[in-house]
Amino acid sequence: MKAAPLLRAWLHRLRQHGAHLHVRHRWLGWADDGALRFATPDGEKIVAADATILALGGGSWTKLGSDGAWVPLLAARGIPVARLKPANCGFDVAWSSHFSERFAGQPVKPVVASVAGRRLQGEFNITAGGIEGGLIYALSAPLRDALETTGHATLHLDLAPGKTLERLTADLARPRGRDSLANHLRRRAGIEGVKAGLLRELLPFSASTATDQLAAAIKHLPLPVTAARPLDEAISTAGGIAFEALDENLMLCDLPGVFIAGEMLDWEAPTGGYLLTACFATGRAAGEGAQAWLTRTG
Repeated sequence: MKAAPLLRAWLHRLRQHGAHLHVRHRWLGWADDGALRFATPDGEKIVAADATILALGGGSWTKLGSDGAWVPLLAARGIPVARLKPANCGFDVAWSSHFSERFAGQPVKPVVASVAGRRLQGEFNITAGGIEGGLIYALSAPLRDALETTGHATLHLDLAPGKTLERLTADLARPRGRDSLANHLRRRAGIEGVKAGLLRELLPFSASTATDQLAAAIKHLPLPVTAARPLDEAISTAGGIAFEALDENLMLCDLPGVFIAGEMLDWEAPTGGYLLTACFATGRAAGEGAQAWLTRTG
């Protein structure tokens, strides 16, 4: 279940089929005559290509080369490129120092989260400065877009997804006796640990003493986020080259013979698995498109 053996098998297969890999080369754009410019260990190299497939990644893995440096090179040629933005990312939350120190690193589960009409069940993690994890990544697009358009965004949490509001209200209305509120929440609603901490952090004290308001908060707790984490921390990238700039073979209409594949395209993956699938699929489509182009142009 490791990636290295798969990578070695792929590279071996490519070499068997005549592919030549030139490492430590950075694409610098085009020369005046349309040839490709590369920075290499031996200085700049010019390559005249009959067909070119650009698969340069997004902008969220700078240390591995996907730094978005291709954006101005394509934009200078008049190719429409949507601004690169973080996708599948975490978000900042203005936690109190007490909450952050006590609960950073802890998972919140099970929980249902909703934003902009989308509602998903899963889990996420508290960080020192915010939230991250699978459930947050799945909802990162509407959260990020709300922050960009309105300046604020709120994630609503159902901390007791196994109970209806009516059942929860009835359970919390039962006499507490000598129980503290914390024990009452644990026994009647299953709210303890980080979930209880979220209630204390986000719910006004006055609302915590009224049964109906407390039940409503448990089922629909507002969690405001203040910003998306930086692009270089994101799992993937939104934005890129608009599909309107491409033909059905993923060739740039304004640059015949140049094909685009992978995360350079303006398409946002909901998870890393979908991203990989799309990269492989568009890579195949671009390769077949380039083959057809070479056949057609001789």
